[in-house]
Amino acid sequence: MTESFRRSGEYDNPHQGDQQQAPYPEQQHASSPVNPQWPPPPAYQPAEPVTAEPGTTVRPSQAYGGAHGGDGGGTAFLTAAPAEPAPKKRRTRSPVALLAVVAMVAAAIGGGTAYAFQELTGQDTVVSSSTSTSVVPVGKKGDIAAIATAVGPSIVEINATTNSGESTGSGVVITGDGEIITNNHVISGASSIKVTTSDGTRYTAKIVGTDSKKDLALIKLENASGLKSATLGNSDGVKVGDTVVAIGSPEGLTGTVTSGIVSALDRDVTVSTGENPGQGGGNGQWPFEFGGREFNGDTGSSTTTYKALQTDASLNPGNSGGALIDMNGNIIGINSAMYSASSQSSSSAGSVGLGFAIPVNTVKADLSTLRAGGSDS
Repeated sequence: MTESFRRSGEYDNPHQGDQQQAPYPEQQHASSPVNPQWPPPPAYQPAEPVTAEPGTTVRPSQAYGGAHGGDGGGTAFLTAAPAEPAPKKRRTRSPVALLAVVAMVAAAIGGGTAYAFQELTGQDTVVSSSTSTSVVPVGKKGDIAAIATAVGPSIVEINATTNSGESTGSGVVITGDGEIITNNHVISGASSIKVTTSDGTRYTAKIVGTDSKKDLALIKLENASGLKSATLGNSDGVKVGDTVVAIGSPEGLTGTVTSGIVSALDRDVTVSTGENPGQGGGNGQWPFEFGGREFNGDTGSSTTTYKALQTDASLNPGNSGGALIDMNGNIIGINSAMYSASSQSSSSAGSVGLGFAIPVNTVKADLSTLRAGGSDS
């Protein structure tokens, strides 16, 4: 049997020019895609997000192929990773804010607001507040015993020696180094001034400034420090009927406390501007005029008139220059004039519920003038 062998291409294929079929149709060259409209799939699918730079991640698309199907595309989308919050800066409190916080905490605890603030800011600082500020403990507002305890150390007895004799009055400590507000008539014409504090310590004082038209004076203790100053309130907030406390040294009785109410506002009180022995001892009543009448003697030809708070708190000779205090422990007035039933002797003199005080706002407005020597200099 004869077997025939034919080499490739030995016989002509009548269809050779029309079409050639690859022996393996499923294998196509990468440069000759089946459908040139679609790119080939990627060599591999990233399994995990790849971080390109801080704050940005690269994630593969999960929706490649669409309606035409496929295994998922190779298009990547940049998505911003959630930014970490910036660290908060710690705020530091300024010294002023710190002092304000200390003052508010002291007010909440009660009792030491003004003194604590004064110790932090310096002993020559006058402590001033509105009538809403409480010097006494919060739970003791309106308690006369608590007011006396809180304010009593700020009230002093003043003994002045003049050519006419001696006089006794009171004063209010307004700075820790010994500035004291009192009435002009208490120290007018004095050749020497001695001051006794509530704990019995005695000081020599000198006159800093006087204002006879307002019946005010400022004196300064020598070599004094660490005194407890009073808090000057706001007399514009005072109303008729408000309960008040008076502290002074009537008849030399240091630290005497009485109470009453505000009977009237803006009373016109006329007092002498000349030298006078003042109040306390013998018949040394300080004369004044009110309502067209003279009380405690003749005021003389040289007088001045000022607006005053009227109170029925018991005031007696020696209370002049002392404090009229509201229920928060703030000074609202400087006691200046009172009517005594008799001017014949101190033993028969007494309060009849007619007393007057210079509003503390008048004091505050005049303080810089007094420190500069006063209007009488």
